[in-house]
Amino acid sequence: MADQLFWDGELRPTATLHSVPRQDGKPTFKLTEILGPKSQIAFAIISSFSTSILWTYQFFEPRTPVILVAQPDFPGQTGVKNILPNWVMTVPLLSKERGIQHMKFMLIFYETGRLRVVISTANLVGQEWREFENAVWLQDIPPRPRPCFRDHTIADDFPSIMQYVLRSVNVGHALTNMLRHEHPNLPLKSIGDLCSKWDWSKVKVKLIPSIAGRHEGWPRVLQSGHPRLMKALRDLGLRTGIGRAAKELVIECQSSSTGSYTTQWLNEFYYSARGESAEDWLCEAQERRANLPWPPIKILFPSIRTVKEAVLGELAGLVLSSRANLWERTRYPQELFCDSNSTGGKVLMHSKMIIATFLQRSTPSSVPSSSATASPKGNEKNNPEPITILDGETESKSMDDCAGVHSAPVSPKEPIGWAYVGSHNFTPSAWGRVSGSGSNPVLENINYELGILFPLYNEQEVEKVSCFRRPPRKYVLGEDRPWTQEE
Repeated sequence: MADQLFWDGELRPTATLHSVPRQDGKPTFKLTEILGPKSQIAFAIISSFSTSILWTYQFFEPRTPVILVAQPDFPGQTGVKNILPNWVMTVPLLSKERGIQHMKFMLIFYETGRLRVVISTANLVGQEWREFENAVWLQDIPPRPRPCFRDHTIADDFPSIMQYVLRSVNVGHALTNMLRHEHPNLPLKSIGDLCSKWDWSKVKVKLIPSIAGRHEGWPRVLQSGHPRLMKALRDLGLRTGIGRAAKELVIECQSSSTGSYTTQWLNEFYYSARGESAEDWLCEAQERRANLPWPPIKILFPSIRTVKEAVLGELAGLVLSSRANLWERTRYPQELFCDSNSTGGKVLMHSKMIIATFLQRSTPSSVPSSSATASPKGNEKNNPEPITILDGETESKSMDDCAGVHSAPVSPKEPIGWAYVGSHNFTPSAWGRVSGSGSNPVLENINYELGILFPLYNEQEVEKVSCFRRPPRKYVLGEDRPWTQEE
């Protein structure tokens, strides 16, 4: 297994002590299998929110250069420092008041020239790989025979977004530090080499980052958070459309942390999850948005009963984050909560996943420009909008002229939904909040996050991908409550 290659990409749950073999029979990944023989690793860039450095160090040869992207000790400061022989830690800029570096990814460069890209939900802490279920997507990328010229106007494919992520989390400075001092022959000489030296043509998933900070104007807003999700959905032809002909979408959001949910934010996220632009509702009054009903979202988080019945019981609940004072708010979406139960057994999940499925399948060539029920109202436009981007869909001039909405390749099958897997918990801090106007939007992201998005084509794929039992059991109000560490 350690030598197995995944040229087409692979998503699996992680193996845990308490659910192998899994009840659902799914194959798993161990960290040793993800990394492969450590003698073959030439260089690695790894990222985690919480890191047990000495535990992680054992998976690499002492001579192997490693860049670790970590949570800053002092928010508001960025920097690079040596932490072990051949190891450099870099931290990105965060607000002094709040925010975390929550990305969990790896770029593993091998002696053969191969690159393995890993997007995970697990921190680099032994307990998370032993006791709790996580999810890992990885893909092997072959080297090009020779570097190729990159069209710098293309900034939306997987490697371009990955380069944007690396620059945002301060990897550039760490890489320069390594090249100038003990490792002048790294396989990656600059972040720009990522696009030109490896062949990414078989990567079909979309990369979804959140970059902490304030992003103003469509070109920047569409690169981060839930607006990036919206843009990627359009690129994949997964837009629901708006008006009476729109597809109905239900999203199930598995999370290891809950947030401060309002009807404004849930409808804001849901509109992006439909592939529809915030431009439609940004000019509306806050009062109207505050009175919208809850959208069709299921928030999956373990109930007190589920935690107590898990293999490790309440001790395992320490990996989960939820606050009792939020649940007790007068206006909190208790009716949207569902229990989170792994398909692998009675283990708790640290996985973050969204499963979105269309309930009503309609494929008209265009839809009227009117609002969808229980969603922010769209701006009135004279021409009907297409709901598919197979022919190079255009939305508003102000958005698409700035960022470019590229058409997706024609598929003989039509998706029934999509899935997201990554570090984003289902919270405003992870996915961001949009304000401003339709012509000049502003996105505020609190955290650094990273995940992948891909289409789902049938129910078998949905069940294969889903880490949780479906349909999830709704909380019985008055009986069920989300687990909190105060319990």
